[in-house]
Amino acid sequence: MAMRGEFSSRIGFVLAAAGSAVGLGNIWGFPTQVASNGGAAFVLVYILLAFVLAYPVLMAELIIGRATRANMVDALGKISDSAIGRLTGIWGFITVSLILAFYAIVGGWMFSYFAESAARMASLEPLSSWLITFSAPRNILFCGIFMLFTATIVLGGVKAGIEKWSVRLMPTLVVLIILLIVYVSFQPGAIEGWSAYLVPDFSRILEPDLLISAMGQAFFSMSLGVGTMLVYGSYVSKDENLPTIGAAVALVDIGVAILAGMLIIPAMYVALNNGVEIFTAEGALIEGDQLIFTVLPALFTSIGTVGVFVAFAFFALMIIAALTSSISMLEVPVAYLVESKGLMRKKAVWVMTSIIFICSCTIILNFEHLFGFVIALTTQYSQPLLGLALCIFAGWVWRRDAILQEIQSGNPDAENGLFWKIWPWYVRFVCPVIIAVMFIRSIM
Repeated sequence: MAMRGEFSSRIGFVLAAAGSAVGLGNIWGFPTQVASNGGAAFVLVYILLAFVLAYPVLMAELIIGRATRANMVDALGKISDSAIGRLTGIWGFITVSLILAFYAIVGGWMFSYFAESAARMASLEPLSSWLITFSAPRNILFCGIFMLFTATIVLGGVKAGIEKWSVRLMPTLVVLIILLIVYVSFQPGAIEGWSAYLVPDFSRILEPDLLISAMGQAFFSMSLGVGTMLVYGSYVSKDENLPTIGAAVALVDIGVAILAGMLIIPAMYVALNNGVEIFTAEGALIEGDQLIFTVLPALFTSIGTVGVFVAFAFFALMIIAALTSSISMLEVPVAYLVESKGLMRKKAVWVMTSIIFICSCTIILNFEHLFGFVIALTTQYSQPLLGLALCIFAGWVWRRDAILQEIQSGNPDAENGLFWKIWPWYVRFVCPVIIAVMFIRSIM
């Protein structure tokens, strides 16, 4: 059994865990959701739900991880003392690998658009147009590049890989967002974007659809249910006060999502001002891949020479957001292969990278049938159900005294604190009901 890694500092853990949580969803999903769902009213509901729903589940993962000091399969097997625990862990392992398979394709697109802005700077027109034309060879090449970057970081292990890079990449991400916000805010049309983003429409605050969207966004933006936070929790020192660092992770994640909105929504209205179409036929704001690969590139082109540099910075930002999430996803199956199957870390990383890359290539070659299907299967169905399972393990299966003992190792007075008064019954009764209702609604 190899010596387990551990985060060397609190900031290292917070930035790595927040990096895992801050992904492309924060940057391309959240801003459009806000603007389409009553502006700041949605932001308020989202912040509330992030703490009411996502934070308790995040804490369940961190506590289980640190107490068992194990990967997801062994951890759930230990606390439930049953095959069901291990099977749930394997289900999480498969889900996270499939999420990474489609995520790597999107991460590859970020690389190709980043390379395209470099090609434009060098006036390499034919290369530039190949880089942004949708094709299987381009998709496979850049998906492979993205997986290589991810694997290289994970090879370094917890301290020399994940922590070292998260501590560099996350501050860079925030600086890039802030610089781009400043630049975009001075462009004509930005004011309308700011008001769409910041002016609340409180009449919509209790709309069921708004609540479901905000709940989904809070849940998925913290990358819950698939074991990334459980595995990161298993690398946290026993001296740390878990409820506090869990709250820090949640705050950084929410903060980056809100910052991303301050960039994307004004940028969309600047694009509108420059003649780029930002609404769909139904009158909703364009979101997702169309926003990132159609609206914003059109905006960068419309602002002339500076546009190339803005595009370069923007896609660098997107690559960082994608990488900080993909390294945590790859760590979940790698930790399992190293600890349960006794593989050397290097071998485990390359085995998992190859398997996931083959899955990605299969999706690319059957793009129309598989891409949307895999996304729906993993994020809409599997992830909420895994979150529900984790609540049941933490709330019903695992012994209360064992949980308290784990929290007390970093905070001896935990029993009298607010967290312990609320969290155990909350994760037992409230979270499962909310997740179940949300899940049933999203299928209906």
